[in-house]
Amino acid sequence: MSMFCYQCQETVRNTGCTTRGVCGKTPELCHLFDLSIHAMKGIAFASVQLAKKGVYYPEDALFVMGGLFRTITNANWDEKQIIKFIGDAIALRDKRKLELGWEAGTICPSCPDAATFQVKPEEYYSYGEKVGVLATENEDIRSLRETVIYGLKGIAAYGEHAWMLGYQSDEVNKFMMEGLAATIDDSLSAEELTALVVKTGEYAVKVMELLDRANTDKYGVPEPTEVDLGVGTNPGILISGHDLLDMEELLQQTEGQGIDVYTHGEMLPANYYPAFKKYKHFHGNYGSSWWHQLPEFQSFNGPILMTTNCIVPLTAKETYLDRFFTTGMTGYPGAVHIPDREPGKQKDFSAIIAKAKTCQPPTEIETGKIVGGFNHRTVMGMADKVVEAIKAGKIKKFVVMAGCDGRLNSRQYFTDVAEKLPKDAVILTAGCAKYRYIKLPLGDIDGIPRVLDAGQCNDSYSLAVIALKLKEAFGLEDVNQLPLAFDIAWYEQKAVAVLLALLYLGFKNMRLGPTLPGFLSPNVAQVIIDTFGLQPITDADSDVAAMMA
Repeated sequence: MSMFCYQCQETVRNTGCTTRGVCGKTPELCHLFDLSIHAMKGIAFASVQLAKKGVYYPEDALFVMGGLFRTITNANWDEKQIIKFIGDAIALRDKRKLELGWEAGTICPSCPDAATFQVKPEEYYSYGEKVGVLATENEDIRSLRETVIYGLKGIAAYGEHAWMLGYQSDEVNKFMMEGLAATIDDSLSAEELTALVVKTGEYAVKVMELLDRANTDKYGVPEPTEVDLGVGTNPGILISGHDLLDMEELLQQTEGQGIDVYTHGEMLPANYYPAFKKYKHFHGNYGSSWWHQLPEFQSFNGPILMTTNCIVPLTAKETYLDRFFTTGMTGYPGAVHIPDREPGKQKDFSAIIAKAKTCQPPTEIETGKIVGGFNHRTVMGMADKVVEAIKAGKIKKFVVMAGCDGRLNSRQYFTDVAEKLPKDAVILTAGCAKYRYIKLPLGDIDGIPRVLDAGQCNDSYSLAVIALKLKEAFGLEDVNQLPLAFDIAWYEQKAVAVLLALLYLGFKNMRLGPTLPGFLSPNVAQVIIDTFGLQPITDADSDVAAMMA
């Protein structure tokens, strides 16, 4: 075993990648990620101790948010960036130790290793191998700790996006530190860690609510929109990921330059925001979900900007590395990395703009339109129409099919479900899982589209709010009394945060696939199954029949 990682859905045999990640992650990169998380646990422990003295550094939370975000599957492949981060993390941790009055080498309660380790850059790889997932020997404790960490990674991603827009929550920040520090507290029992898992779901709800407010305050409430899938005649820039501030600044800097801007993957919902519609050179969406990017980026012809995770490693067939750009928490060897903003300034996208002017227009790969933009405010604005359709029996069931897309052939299941659902069922979706069915001609019910896309994965919050508001509209005591079923696809750690959020909100009997998470030990999985009724998907015919019953 040269590495161990089981944080994503595609992990080998649903138990763990041990020689190389299915995602493409090398053992060396895996060890660097493990060491960076290890260092952040030390920062978190020091932060908790400082809090007891009434000292709080919000900038430490932002630093840890960025660090956790970098370790999400497919976000950062650049070892140089991670090595620099580890050095910065060790320095910050030691600075906070001095403020606590701890001398070098002092052993701290509950976490002697994580709080005191001293390691040189040349030792990062070997030390990272020692402090990874398997350093926790008890399988159930390990499972609970990792579930918390993966949920925190999702919280960190959403919190970082909100912070970039000027929104932050001290409550969320402090919990992130408390939760991370708890994963090195050997005094915590399995029951206490289980409660922490549920609490992680509570704060996942809080951070998604924060980001929803940040996005809509800044860019307006998403509105039902037809998004063009074709191409224009100008050179283009393709922007992928989740960061709407990057989207805004790119649109501003490309205006009047003779360049069109296209979204890809999880950036598709940018098309739904009123603030972006004023840009005439914002052309539409190109391609589909993240795992299709190799041929799609190749045929796009122009430069690509990756703002967050979902980077697929290039193979020998692809020739677009010279027009591949990363920014924020992303990184890829050989790609141009656009630095962070200086205080009071925008990011400088001049390099990608200059590159675009030397490129050919995109090669058209499809035509047509995608319809989306159903934020919870938008849907509740037509609540009377929805309630009337339910009471009239025209809508028999809402099926939440949010989450992530992925490469496995078994994910055809979600397309099959969408096609097999009866015509009186409405699909509520968010995240890139929608690419499995949003282009299908599924029609509408009295003008209500049968696929209501709320937006990015963080907009799964909107789907929960819609359900809770409908519960109020019908005067129900329990949200699970609604004509509502969950059939969720997951891939990476933001989806873990969303799942924990839904469990915290009380949604039960949800289906999850293509597999239940490999990081859930048999005992932990059974507790979740017994408590929340979480169940794996089976086959489309059986699951559609069960959901519609």
